[in-house]
Amino acid sequence: MAANLTPQYLKVQEAYRRAQTPQEQLECLEKMFELMPKHKASEKLQADLKTRMKQTREELQVEKSAPKKGKSYNFPRQGAGQIVIIGAPNAGKSRVLKELTHAQPEVAPYPFTTREPLPGMMPWEDVNVQLIDTPPITKSIFEPYLSSLVRTADAVLLCFDGSSDDAPEETLDVIQHFTERKTQLAKDSGFAEDDYSIVRVKTLLVVSRGDDPGCSDRLDFFHEMISSRPDELLVELDRADSVAELRDRVYRMLNLLRAYTKAPGKPADYKSPFTLPEGSTVEDLAAKVHQDIAAKLTHARVWGSGLHDGQTVGREHVLHDRDLVELHA
Repeated sequence: MAANLTPQYLKVQEAYRRAQTPQEQLECLEKMFELMPKHKASEKLQADLKTRMKQTREELQVEKSAPKKGKSYNFPRQGAGQIVIIGAPNAGKSRVLKELTHAQPEVAPYPFTTREPLPGMMPWEDVNVQLIDTPPITKSIFEPYLSSLVRTADAVLLCFDGSSDDAPEETLDVIQHFTERKTQLAKDSGFAEDDYSIVRVKTLLVVSRGDDPGCSDRLDFFHEMISSRPDELLVELDRADSVAELRDRVYRMLNLLRAYTKAPGKPADYKSPFTLPEGSTVEDLAAKVHQDIAAKLTHARVWGSGLHDGQTVGREHVLHDRDLVELHA
């Protein structure tokens, strides 16, 4: 029997997956429990939420009282989304960051040049996406903080050196590390339906040196070793057209729309769009602008998406990329 979870619940559930602190997680869990339909089909999920709230409260108390142990990194989200770059030594992670952003990571032919996470902002048209390069992962080396960094990201770039015979097994080691920590590198983000402790994170396999003569054979071998394949893209980072294709693919992983706003009687702001998940409504945009506006919203006028210019719509109207919206509260 289906739990029939509402769109509002699913939005908070995604916010919970992306929450970066126990306090943020607890707030999302409490909201999820409040929004969950209460009937027999949801009893198991209700019990799971209660358990997770209890565990998160305990974790929060421990965090407040215990001394810090080991390294941890917290990167507040900036721009349209946050994408983490992972891979084995010399897989091309730092080169990807360097080509797509203005960051200047050390790029060298020897392994372990990246010792700690390094963020950069990738421009795409009129928005930016936050990319985070990370230290390499091997069969015996895995930084503990990487699990949390990946589980809360909007997406992942898994780098694969198309010119290396070691790439298939080394990349499999990376995948297995996350699998052991209940994190699946997958085609889409979300929770596993049968186990809410398992998180799926949308992943793109970035195959650097994709023009190497032996690249296709190495990829075929890799495909035989894994049970499910993420999306993949072959790139040559020395070619501007290939870098541009990667940049476009990275942004489109986020499945976003851009909405521009204007105040009544004033010109439109086409410089700083709001970014929202595809399928978002006028009400979702209003909430992103300001909660007070969302609470008092009566209607909106929209230019774009096949409507008459300035057509009046309700709060449930679904927006499209590059719509111009005038909110009325």
